[in-house]
Amino acid sequence: MDIQTVKTPQLLRDAIIGLTATPKVMSPKWFYDAHGSALFEQITQRPEYYPTRTEITILGQNLDRIAASLPSGSCLIELGSGASVKTRILLVRLAPSLRAYVPVDISADFLDQTARQLRLAYPSLSIRPVVADFTHDIALPADMAGSPVVVFFPGSTIGNLEGAAAKALLQRMRALPGATTFILGVDLVKAQQTLVAAYDDAAGLTAAFNLNLLTRLNRETDAAFDLTHFDHSARWNAQQSRIEMHLVSKCAQTVQLHDQQIPFAKGESIHTENSHKFTRDSLTAMVATSGWHVQDWITDADALFAVAVLT
Repeated sequence: MDIQTVKTPQLLRDAIIGLTATPKVMSPKWFYDAHGSALFEQITQRPEYYPTRTEITILGQNLDRIAASLPSGSCLIELGSGASVKTRILLVRLAPSLRAYVPVDISADFLDQTARQLRLAYPSLSIRPVVADFTHDIALPADMAGSPVVVFFPGSTIGNLEGAAAKALLQRMRALPGATTFILGVDLVKAQQTLVAAYDDAAGLTAAFNLNLLTRLNRETDAAFDLTHFDHSARWNAQQSRIEMHLVSKCAQTVQLHDQQIPFAKGESIHTENSHKFTRDSLTAMVATSGWHVQDWITDADALFAVAVLT
């Protein structure tokens, strides 16, 4: 099998491993090509999707409180930056005291577009985009050495990682030279109806976002998925405190994946994403094993979401 002939070899490697496993699984990092990233930004505007607007409100109302935890001359690193919507809120208050802003994202085209927009908005701030997968080591610009490092990880994206992977990320960030502070957005445990609606919106945007993974496999790995043969499903797993997203096969079928034949039974799914929900106690326990301490815990009035300042 000549994997190097496909457009995205690592995507094919992950797909072969994940889709020949039992149960079938794919990493949510592969959602984020340019179209997937744009779809996600649309999802965040949906009325059902409370996390983004709630986190934005928390950040906007607590800028001074958050800024008090950041050393002057810091380099602000954002993991999975996307359109940097939430960072723009922080930059209103923090930009004059920052040495640099380093957005990190797996989607190169989307990252370049965001960086160009930010350079126009903040011409005196050094914007240093890094194309990388934050689930692995990140090579930061060499000239950042000696500066305090503040990590910003909004959106409760840490909830997409399994326990060991989340702890490993926290440990890698703790090990960055100069690391002092971690601003972490986390979604909180709440009513099942509210949680499921956020991941299965009435407009079908989350379904399109999930199914776009199959479009990407078709385009970049010589796969032949028929999207009309799969349904989006969002499920609350109370035992694991997480929302799960699945792509469910509507029929018994066999799908070509490069030179592999992938069989699906009717009702069999590809588990594409987990979104773990937290309490203050569960988050405190998790970060403590990675060398961090919850210095501040900021929530909205309805306790839907929290921004934790770790030191």
